[in-house]
Amino acid sequence: MQAQKVRLDTATTESSTVYPILFIIGLVHLLNDALQSVVPALFPVLQNSMGLTFTQLGLIAFALNATSSLIQPVVGIITDKRPSPYALPIGLTFSLFGIIGLALAPSFWVIIISVLFIGLGSAAFHPEGSRVAYMAAGNRRGLAQSIYQVGGNSGQALAPLMAAYILLPLGQKGVLWFTIVAAAAVILLLYIAAWYKQQVANTNRPLKQKKKTIKVKSTGKSIGNRRIITFSICLLIFLVFARSWFHAGITNFYAFYAIENYGIPIADSQIYIFVFLGAGAVGTFFGGPLADRFGKRLVISLSMLGSAPLALLLPFVGPTLAYLLVAIIGFIILSSFSVTVVYAQELVPGRIGLVSGLIVGLAFGMGAVGSVALGVLADWLGLTNTIIFTVCLPFIGLLTFFLPSDQRVREMHN
Repeated sequence: MQAQKVRLDTATTESSTVYPILFIIGLVHLLNDALQSVVPALFPVLQNSMGLTFTQLGLIAFALNATSSLIQPVVGIITDKRPSPYALPIGLTFSLFGIIGLALAPSFWVIIISVLFIGLGSAAFHPEGSRVAYMAAGNRRGLAQSIYQVGGNSGQALAPLMAAYILLPLGQKGVLWFTIVAAAAVILLLYIAAWYKQQVANTNRPLKQKKKTIKVKSTGKSIGNRRIITFSICLLIFLVFARSWFHAGITNFYAFYAIENYGIPIADSQIYIFVFLGAGAVGTFFGGPLADRFGKRLVISLSMLGSAPLALLLPFVGPTLAYLLVAIIGFIILSSFSVTVVYAQELVPGRIGLVSGLIVGLAFGMGAVGSVALGVLADWLGLTNTIIFTVCLPFIGLLTFFLPSDQRVREMHN
């Protein structure tokens, strides 16, 4: 059997929850994701003013999500080795420049470049923001991630309201108002970065004085556990990937479906998206505490399978019942948003940045591919067939039964 060197840090872990920091990082998550949500909220305006196709709109969504998400695991790996508190305000400064460019963009390609800047800012924010939430969580990790993630989902929920009450009346240049949001986020993150830097200093000080190395033998059981963990992370990424395709289908294309099938104006169609995302933000908040009590795998399973039959009904109901359905579906399917992050962190302890990058970043970013695919599908087969395909995706949640239970995860690491 091969021996491995393992460093044991004897510094104690603070168990108290730092709620002020959690609420501030949750608020900044709201502001960051609100900035990202300006892009899809602008789609109806861009379609009317520039005559963009659904495929071009899908490419814009892909440029934003691919940049903001696919880069996150790289940022996570780097910051796991070298925490970077001031990457937070620097990242949001990139987003500020992107918002200015988006407001003044004269062409499709300038829009693409602008959303790349917004995506880079988000990529820098999310892994380190998740780390701040983890550091401030104490022994309430599920609740802490819920507070952090509900901020992001609330920011996304603002997108349809922004479209209806700011972007539609003011047009593309109305995006300039969101420079105030970006500037406020940068200021708040300067405060967070100072706290984060102090926590890193406090943690590293005892580690330099109190550390020892022991040898632990690798056994067949530990190798088997590593295989289970690798399989589980890959499966979890795939599940989040499917949930992200569903999310992209509803947030990017359901408003167009409602306009086409219900004969309603653009502003009214945005209310469906607001209801879906608003209910999802509430579900995200409750998902963490429920997972702390009943288990993370159970909440992940129920979030997809519980929403699947309701989602299947969505394309076949009238405009009034659709409000109720999108609310219930949003609440259920997004209840596992924060839970998947905590579950992955417990599968791979000590790699907070990498795990956050994989689950919130890479897996959610793969949904950006879904934006392009769904856009192409909408151009080829029509919006109705695209929505029917979208609502079948939650049934992939059947694969959650192959994830190890919470108790099995604890046993593997003990």
